[in-house]
Amino acid sequence: MNEKRIWGTLDPFYESGAVLGRKVANARFMDFLLRADPFDEYHFFLGSEAAARAQRETLQRMAPSIAARGGFSVMDRRELPSRLAATRYHCFHQSDCMTLQPHLARLRNARSRRIFPITGVTHSLSYADYGRLFLQHVWPGATPRDCIVSTSTAGVAAVENHFEALRQGYGLESVPGPVVRRIPLGIDPQTFEPAGRSGQGPCSLLVFGRISHYSKMDLLPLLRALHRLFSDGLDPASVRLVLAGWTEDNDDYTPVLRELAANIGLDLVIRARPTEAEKTAIFHEADVFVSIADNPQETFGITVLEAGAFGLPAVVSDYDGYKDLVRHEVTGLLVPTVGPQCTDEADLMAPFTYDNHYHLLLAQQTAVQIPALAESLHRLIADPDLRRTMGQAARERVCRQFAWPQVIEQYVRLWDELNDEPVDEASLRGVAHPAQVQFARVFGHYPTQSLHKDMLLAAGRTGQGLYRGRDFPLLYAGLERVIDPEVLKHMVFLARKPVTVAEMLERLGGLDNPLDPGRAEYHVLWALKHDILELTVFAGS
Repeated sequence: MNEKRIWGTLDPFYESGAVLGRKVANARFMDFLLRADPFDEYHFFLGSEAAARAQRETLQRMAPSIAARGGFSVMDRRELPSRLAATRYHCFHQSDCMTLQPHLARLRNARSRRIFPITGVTHSLSYADYGRLFLQHVWPGATPRDCIVSTSTAGVAAVENHFEALRQGYGLESVPGPVVRRIPLGIDPQTFEPAGRSGQGPCSLLVFGRISHYSKMDLLPLLRALHRLFSDGLDPASVRLVLAGWTEDNDDYTPVLRELAANIGLDLVIRARPTEAEKTAIFHEADVFVSIADNPQETFGITVLEAGAFGLPAVVSDYDGYKDLVRHEVTGLLVPTVGPQCTDEADLMAPFTYDNHYHLLLAQQTAVQIPALAESLHRLIADPDLRRTMGQAARERVCRQFAWPQVIEQYVRLWDELNDEPVDEASLRGVAHPAQVQFARVFGHYPTQSLHKDMLLAAGRTGQGLYRGRDFPLLYAGLERVIDPEVLKHMVFLARKPVTVAEMLERLGGLDNPLDPGRAEYHVLWALKHDILELTVFAGS
């Protein structure tokens, strides 16, 4: 009989609240994973009952056929140790590699039936605290089955550069970490149909995304490039620039753009916070997509894919993930950029300032070459046939390489390949993670003494009542996963005559459902705390 293929995660992937690129990408990943349905079961371990309840409702709505066959299990995270011990998982995947992935690897190593792959995806990679977070991945328990998935070639190199700097700075050259692989984000091409513009009227240039000079791109170079073209004889009436996307309330950036556009005679339209229906109309009205990202906060560039799916040629900066998304002279034009060799000011000040402060410092050190930008824009503004040819090539490439079904296939192949990587499971079981607080080690001097093997245990008064059925243990919520009342009765039976801690732990490890040493010790201490057991001679007396 074939063993079930079970996929697990600690994340819901479906999140409420403000619409962010990360949230949309994670939700679409889950949509298409469930459509492909490559696993027998999907296990979600969430942090609260409210989150679990919302997740069950969402999964029932999104994949009723999987729900009908009992393919979903949504559980409390506190069930992880027992589930890992009882279930043979094929893989776990996290919607973000930064926070829990290395700690899940430690729990897997200690408690799971097998060392399954753990993967997590990157989003933005440029936040000041990411050095600390990436450091957690570099530890002796990391295995070749642990993998960070970056969405772009540039992102893969950025993650590897993080690890290189950490290993050199902390003297960890020989300490393993996860492997890094590239799998892009995707889109559903069926939701992005080209409009078939006639090419008549002014050429409409579209910028779509956050309209922000500190977290996306500085748009002043774009206006400078158009001013250069107008000065060289291009009729301003032949061009319209549309800026669409998220804007902040009381933003002083868009008034500056409006004023500069008016000064150079540019027809500028700003469409703030469009709905999905309005977004489609905006793309249908466009002739050329423009994005001159200059900020390391941008790692992939999903709007570039969307523009290609809409059949638009792109003029984009030769920067970050855009290098993967636009084939120069085929689906659009890449504009050269110049970046810094030294970022001392941002490096030193990032820990003390807000994200937008140091991202602005960094972005203003990245120059999109304005003469080349002007030339690229002019080529497409002046040539409707070139726009159509590149736009058609862009859509064909997006549908072939970046549709979500193909992306999901890459993940399934990755999980299978990682499972084949050799690991020494026995050597990993007891390796502690240095970033995890070992509470007994750190706070072991707080009590009068620690439990040790030669202490003598006897049944306490409450324990005797428990054994005779005249009393019962009171378990706080959350402890029912740790304390087994039947084990407590067995402990009282064993302690009807004084018994050493060592013998008690040994007997608990030999039950039909044996307790591991840590959980057995927890039962002994909890029983002492609640008068189910008592020390026959308290060493402090």
